Amino acid sequence: MVAVVGVLSGVLGLILGSFLNVVIYRVPAGMSVVAPPSACPRCATPIKPIDNIPVLSWLMLRGRCRSCRTAISPRYPSVELGTAILFAVVAVVFSTGIDELSSNTEIIAWAIELAAFLYLAAITVALAMIDIDTHTLPNPIVLPSYAVTIVLLTAASLVGGDVDSLIRALVGGAALFAFYFVLLLVYPRGMGFGDVKLAGVLGLYLAWIGWGPLVVGGFAAFLLGGIFAIGLVLLRKADRKTALPFGPWMLAGAWIGILIGEPLANSYLTFVGLA
Repeated sequence: MVAVVGVLSGVLGLILGSFLNVVIYRVPAGMSVVAPPSACPRCATPIKPIDNIPVLSWLMLRGRCRSCRTAISPRYPSVELGTAILFAVVAVVFSTGIDELSSNTEIIAWAIELAAFLYLAAITVALAMIDIDTHTLPNPIVLPSYAVTIVLLTAASLVGGDVDSLIRALVGGAALFAFYFVLLLVYPRGMGFGDVKLAGVLGLYLAWIGWGPLVVGGFAAFLLGGIFAIGLVLLRKADRKTALPFGPWMLAGAWIGILIGEPLANSYLTFVGLA
């Protein structure tokens, strides 16, 4: 059953990955993501459905527009494939123990929880790529994520009878938002308000899993971002004044906290003799 859920989620990720390419290009430009239909940016020829099959179409066209033969960036299939892999991994992790669910209520609660984290996977891809391109985390993606996340986690909590996790998620989201907001006030040059708003969303997910994952995920963002920045400085591709996007590292750190934060936190507590 776990394998089936993983495969189906991977296929869903491929399909959504194609849409996310549209989101990544159009949202920062203030364009609609539904109209007009996708077209070649050079010859303006609308892309036919046969040429819009995730990954496969790019391979069949050998990375070029069918009409004008303009090269199509390999980033497009990379986003599609990356989304598929992330969806599959998330589905497998959150489906562990699914065969032990004994009631329809438990299955529904699991499905809602999985939907919530697959949503996070989708916005992770979009926000990471947009932040790399434009150094922004657009409100049209971040702000609605509060509503989507709270609705889904609330539904999972009520159906599954786990109100404690919902309360913890709300407190954790507020706490991580406040922490980033203080950092913004202390050192505004090193933090954007987009990072602060994203922190609240990530805090909801991390604290839903547990307090340990919240701490691990929050710390991992700064660790990964710091290592990357130091590496660029050592390679002389950046200096102390270079503005670097932090959103991708916040998202990467959050997934570390979600996927392995609990065992990491427990191992640390055991090491220092607190567990």
